[in-house]
Amino acid sequence: MRRTIGLMISLLAVVAGGLALAQDADLSGTLIVLNKGDNTASFIDLESGDTLATLPTGTNPHELVVTNSGRFAVSTNYSGGDSLTVFDVQNLSVARTIDLSEHPEPHGIEYLPGEETLVVTTEGSNETLVLDMASWRIVSVIDTLMPGSHMVAVTKDARVAYTANTAGNSVSIIDLDAGRTTRTLDVPPQPEAIATNGAGTDIWVGSNAEGIVSVIDAETGRARMQLPGFSWPYRILLIFEGQRVVIPDARRETLAVFDATSGEKLRERTLTGAGPQGIATYRDDGTLFVALSRQARVLAIDSETLETVREYSTGAGPDGLGYSPLTLR
Repeated sequence: MRRTIGLMISLLAVVAGGLALAQDADLSGTLIVLNKGDNTASFIDLESGDTLATLPTGTNPHELVVTNSGRFAVSTNYSGGDSLTVFDVQNLSVARTIDLSEHPEPHGIEYLPGEETLVVTTEGSNETLVLDMASWRIVSVIDTLMPGSHMVAVTKDARVAYTANTAGNSVSIIDLDAGRTTRTLDVPPQPEAIATNGAGTDIWVGSNAEGIVSVIDAETGRARMQLPGFSWPYRILLIFEGQRVVIPDARRETLAVFDATSGEKLRERTLTGAGPQGIATYRDDGTLFVALSRQARVLAIDSETLETVREYSTGAGPDGLGYSPLTLR
């Protein structure tokens, strides 16, 4: 059956919604996908395409992080969920659920280096939480000073976090060592997507109301560059050590790659009827995974050509996703 599927994929010249030449790719490991419409997580074997397990999450799962070893993953369960789901990937099971009802609407999530600590934004309480993963206790609660703290980005040295405050039209700069917000920056309305380069000198922010992605100098607070022409710049992903930037536009239904220094658009692919949302990388940056929220599937895409190399079926409304190097079949 796998040979038949692989042959069919290789022969198809048009991929639905993408009009890109399809190729079979040798991928291995496990893809974990959060399905917002089902309140589940799909665990997919990348080589065979088989769904190995479908596990429950809390209500409205949105963002996912996976440890470098691939052994554990954590989902934020957003509006109505008010919790984190911790997955034991090795055993394809839910390890525990972390109640965050006192800090509602957890959304953005990042590991700090060493993967002993998590940083989580809670939009309902305008906070950033720091959690110890050994005890799963909250060790710090930081007021972002602005409403609607949605997504989070962390510098490589783990000393600073940036939150996109959707309702506050701002970015909060958080000193993680001191456990406090040191500054807020005004940005174009309804910021959601956020990312930073390794040094933390550039803050990339996608503003939904005006369809603009701004690149802000973290020291001066001024935009050194703005990229217009978006409708909903859903996520921002820096790849190849920050040299390239990948942005899925959920309403315009495109996936675009930009030069991070000049802002030049290098290539773009239209994904009509797909609603591209969550995005992650494979074991290297040569392959991207893009969740198509309206089509219940994920595409594996060559980051240079933006051609589809594999596709995978998911549950309803896929969004947050991540890669584990573990092969579990």
